[in-house]
Parts: sequence; C-alpha cells; structure tokens
Amino acid sequence: MTISNDVFRRAMGCFATGVTVVTTAGENDVPYGLTVSAFTSVSLNPPMVAVCLNKGLSGLRAFQESGKFGVNILSKDQEAVSRHYSTKGTDRTAFLDGKGTTGVPLIRASMACLECSVVDSFEQGDHLVLFGEVEHASFPDFGREVEPLLYFVGEYWKLGDKNTRERSTAE
Repeated sequence: MTISNDVFRRAMGCFATGVTVVTTAGENDVPYGLTVSAFTSVSLNPPMVAVCLNKGLSGLRAFQESGKFGVNILSKDQEAVSRHYSTKGTDRTAFLDGKGTTGVPLIRASMACLECSVVDSFEQGDHLVLFGEVEHASFPDFGREVEPLLYFVGEYWKLGDKNTRERSTAE
C-alpha cells in the first residue's frame, strides 16, 4: 500500500534540515543556483556528499553536464537567499558573488562552501541524486556566533539561545 503524497510530505516535514543553495555553471559558464534541503554527507574517506534534484528542474541539464557543483550552507541571516532560490522564475545567478578554486559559483557569505566533482548519479522516482567528491571546502572562522538556517514543518526556523527558538514569519 502506498501512502499519499500529502501524508508523505507532512511526515517528512517533521525532519528538521539545514538549508543549502546548490550551484553549478551551465552552458557558456552561466551560473545556476537553487535551494536544496535534500543534502547529506555520504563518506569521510573519500569526502563525499549527495544532493537530490527534482528531474523537472529547469537547470538540471547544467548540473548533469558541468560535472561539478557547489554546496553553500546557509546561516540564519540568509533566509532571503533561500527564499529567492526556492521561487520559480527568479534570477538563478543572484547572490552568486564568487567562484571557488574549482571554478564553481559560490555564495561567499555562507557558513560553509563545498566544491564537489560529480562521481556518480542515478535517477530515483522524480529526482536525480548526485554524488560529489568534495575537492575543496571553505568556511570563515565564525566560531559560535553564526547559527544555521533550518527548515521544519514547512517553515524556516532559527536557533535562539539554549532555551528559546524563533520561527520565521516572513513571507
């Protein structure tokens, strides 16, 4: 028996995730980015991550052809960036203010940036899963002053101090 899309979506919304913008450069080196919460580390040796991209994504071909991608891990102050890249029809080059050592476009103000070479991919359901070996990682020495942007039950959340939390109400 298969559950409905709505039930599955609601159940998965109970899993809090960090928020990333995944980037690549397409034909003629045109940068492309999109918000992705389906991101995880896969291996420490070699250092490897995975991202899941909807097969209906307008920029899917750029990810398939470039052979590399960046993962920009967002801080609580970057909710507007996430909202921008999760909205259809937006400028997919906005906020991409630099290139990494591998040439992949990056958002420099992110908590951390990973530059990855695609080592494998496969289609499953309505998504393409990309496995990337991490070639380079950068992260400013923020210490504990910077907090992650989180996504939980369909809303952005921000950690507060140890006894509080703040839910974003911005639309």
